Amino acid sequence: MDIGFRTISSSLGYPVARLVDLYQWIMNLSDPRVNDWLLMSSPWPTLALVFSYLYIVKNGPVWMSSRKPFQLRWILVFYNLAITYLNGWMAFELLYCATKRQYNFMCQLVDRSNNEYEVRIAKAIWWYYFSKCLEFCDTFFFILRKKQNQLTFLHIYHHSTMFAFWWVGAKFVPGGCALTGAMVNCFVHVIMYSYYGLAAIGPNVRKFLWWKKYLTIIQLIQFTVGVVLGLNAIITGCQFTRWMQYVFVGYAFSFIILFSNFYNQAYIVPDKVMPAPTRDGDKTKSLNGKSKSSSQNKSNGQHLNDHGNGVSQKMSTSINAAHSTINQRINGTNGQMTKNGQAKGNTTPNGYKNGVVRHSKRE
Repeated sequence: MDIGFRTISSSLGYPVARLVDLYQWIMNLSDPRVNDWLLMSSPWPTLALVFSYLYIVKNGPVWMSSRKPFQLRWILVFYNLAITYLNGWMAFELLYCATKRQYNFMCQLVDRSNNEYEVRIAKAIWWYYFSKCLEFCDTFFFILRKKQNQLTFLHIYHHSTMFAFWWVGAKFVPGGCALTGAMVNCFVHVIMYSYYGLAAIGPNVRKFLWWKKYLTIIQLIQFTVGVVLGLNAIITGCQFTRWMQYVFVGYAFSFIILFSNFYNQAYIVPDKVMPAPTRDGDKTKSLNGKSKSSSQNKSNGQHLNDHGNGVSQKMSTSINAAHSTINQRINGTNGQMTKNGQAKGNTTPNGYKNGVVRHSKRE
């Protein structure tokens, strides 16, 4: 490959030759243990997969627009539980090997030796990188099920960049401080994908999964811890690859911003949307012909009756059923209400409805 690059660079001129030399210099910094592993020889296969993913994201919904959504219930169950198992294995493999090697999770350099546990750590981090490719299926399933509302910027940014970012991690630093972030993320994904797998079974199970809201909180805690650990390594002068520390801190901080915005839009803003209070405070406000009861009325056990024109009348529970009939005097009518709530009927000279004495309404 080196001969090929130099042949191309010599034919294209000095600027290209400098870029080729820079590329070769960077690749020489990689961990030689992983060079022959799948997708590790160069970044181009990974970048091709990322761009293919983005192409499907853009054109997949168009292709599905004239088709019915696929029902993938049991495929989703199997897929999510398989990803759960994979993340569980990676998390415990990294934790076990790091414990055996007495890792310092605050600052640990990469050991490129062929020590049994160090090689196992490198392989687990490679699997972690490759799992990000498998997780592209999250997006593909959304497209096939026509859940385009799930294809948010956060979702696409997260899935596309994690795969590319962790190629760098597996290629150059498959161990050391990189282990901490991968291990913690694997534990988080065990919780996440077990939720997704159970939720895919159906509403009979989904109604018991009360902890969806806390998945985002757990992710925010994860990224915050990552930023703190990264800044600590920089400030204390940890000798773990410095440029990687800066990249990791900036990358994790971008997720804090995006996930915070998602949590705010999904859980905080909806809670702030409350019915506008009326002047009396205990009345309902009619909107488009429909009555809305205030939360105060609901909590007091009061109920509201809807009529054809949307006007609500509050019935006092203290009125005995035997005396619930109330004769109303409205413009001297006979007390018979029409559909729109207006009274009609014949009046008597004394102004009472059909000669019936008006009773006062008891509250």
